[in-house]
Order: sequence, then C-alpha cells, then structure tokens
Amino acid sequence: MPWNNQGNNQGNNQGNDNGNSGGPWGNSPNGSGQGPRNQRPDFDEFFRKGRDNFGRFMPSFFRGNAIIILLVLAVLGWLASGFYRVNTQQEGVVMRFGEWIKTTPPGLHYHWPYPIETVLTPEVTRDNRINIGFRSIGDGGPSNRRDLPFESEMITGDENIVDIDFVVFWRIGDAGKYLFNLTDPEETTKVAAEAVMREIVGRVDIQFALTDGREQIQGQAKQQLQDLLDEYQAGVIIREVQLLAVDPPVDVIDAFNEVQRARQDRDRLKNEAEAYSNDIIPRARGEAARIIAEAEAYAEQIVNKAEGDASRFTQVYEAYLVNKDVTKDRIYLETLEDILSNVDKIIIDDGAGSGVIPYLPLSEIGKTK
Repeated sequence: MPWNNQGNNQGNNQGNDNGNSGGPWGNSPNGSGQGPRNQRPDFDEFFRKGRDNFGRFMPSFFRGNAIIILLVLAVLGWLASGFYRVNTQQEGVVMRFGEWIKTTPPGLHYHWPYPIETVLTPEVTRDNRINIGFRSIGDGGPSNRRDLPFESEMITGDENIVDIDFVVFWRIGDAGKYLFNLTDPEETTKVAAEAVMREIVGRVDIQFALTDGREQIQGQAKQQLQDLLDEYQAGVIIREVQLLAVDPPVDVIDAFNEVQRARQDRDRLKNEAEAYSNDIIPRARGEAARIIAEAEAYAEQIVNKAEGDASRFTQVYEAYLVNKDVTKDRIYLETLEDILSNVDKIIIDDGAGSGVIPYLPLSEIGKTK
C-alpha cells in the first residue's frame, strides 16, 4: 500500500534495521509494528499524506483552489435545495424565518433554501371527519360506537333532553389561515360544531327534532358553523353536517317510546274521525240544503195561494156589493159544485126536489163504474 512504501522509506531513512513497517501510524516502541495498540495515531500526518496522494491525480488548477471549488459546489447544492413540488391534492405554504408570506398552487416552485425559507404542504382536497357525541370502535358501524353523553345530550326548546350523535365533514379551504390563525383548527371546529348544534336544538321541541326536523337541523348547523369559522378565519370549509342518531336518553327511551305509540294511536283515531267527518258533513249539508229548498218552495206556494185566495175574495166581495142576490146564488152554486164533484152518491129529498126535474146521468155513472 502507499503508506506501507512510505513507511519503509521513512524507516530506512531513519535507520530502522528491522525492515518492518509500522503502517501509517509508524513503528511501535518494541519494533513489532503494532502501533495502534500502544501509541496514539498521528492524524495530522495521515491527512497530510492523503492530501499529497490525492494531489497527484488532480490538475494543477484544482490543487490550489480546492477550497473555493468546494465552497461553490456547496452553495450551488444549497441553492438547488430550494426547489420543491406541490402535489395536486396539496397547497404550498411558504414561510420566511417562520412568517407566512405566500401560498403556492400545485406544481414545481422555488423558495430560498433553509433556514431562510421553509415550505409546508398540507392536503386541501381530503375530506376530514369529526365525530361528536360518540367515538368509533372497530369498523365504526352503528353497533361499534361508544356513546359520550357529555357531548351528545342536549336540552330542547321544550325543556326535554335529546341524545344526538352527528358527524362533521370538513376540508382545508385556505392552507395559510388553517396553519397560522388557530392553534388547533380541528379541535376548534369540533367545539364550534357542538356549540352550534346545542344552540339549534335549544330552539326546537323534542318532537320536531326526533321526526321532521332532521333535514332542517342539518342545514342550519352547516350554515351557522361555516359562518362561525369564517369569523375565526379558520381556513376551514364545512362539507356536511350529518345526524346519525337522534334519540331520547337511554334511561327514559322505553317510556318515551310508549308516549310515541300513544301519540300515534291518537293521530290514527283523529284521522279516522276526520275522515268520517269529511264523509258525513257534506251529506248532512246536502240534506239540509234540500230541506231548505223544499221549505222555501212550499212557503212560496202557500204565499202565492194565499195571495190568490185573497185576490179572489176581494173580487167576489166587490161583486157582492154590486148585486148581493146574484153573487150569493153564484157562490152557493160554486160551493155545491165543489162539494158534489167529489161524491159518488147524491140523495135528493122529495120535498126539496119539488119543481126539480130528476136527472140521473146514467152514462156518466156507468163510466165511473
């Protein structure tokens, strides 16, 4: 090896008669060549010999400027480390001495290398999930949820208690605001979502929350939560608020179900009564209208008849005043005509019939028989 040859030459120059080289460490005191065991190595001598050997293979220009070249290469390598790539699902947040200065879109970019500038690349297209009122166990199915009553139990507007488990889906909207405006954006989003849900549930009654109000509550919660986070400048976009379970507390759920069944029976009977009412009332109204119409027609008939009789009586009376005997006989004959027209047997007294020619309308009697 090179240092072996140099060691031999040096040993010969120093009059070393044993002919054994001590290697790069020199000879041992006992001349055995086992220097490292009993003597500290001479590092300066080692590096000097390495530099001399390296210099034999380098051009003369580089021998005197090696330090400068190494510095230039180091600077170039340092500058080259400023290139960075932002993936399609990320945004680049550039910081200069720890201060946020800009946000870069996906692609290849450059910044001043560390420690002047650094880059964070959070994922802004991934939907994140926050569970409120429960924690998932295993695959997160309905049977693998651990309920947290201190989060899920809320007071309704009619002073009942309802147990609500819901999920908030969110993603990063502004990476710079998300990283620097809040200490813990995810925890802030969770606390804000719980506060908003309690406020909304506190304005409705329990029946509305359990039945028809789910969609409305979800929509209001999403909008109010987004408005609140925008006030905080959290840089978070709320994608969806989803109610997973809305139930009475476990301790009273059986009693509540009994109440619900009673209400269902009440509604059923009410609907049946309304259906019967809708059937019988129109018929009764129709019958009443018919009776009223008949009564009005009868009244009109009676009035007309009475007016006719009165008019006829007036005419008769006026004629009576003009000629009493003639009018009396005419009335007498008309009365007999009205009476006898409805009988089928007439008996005439012999005394009363004197001077009257007996006449029997046999042809008419035969026709009636």
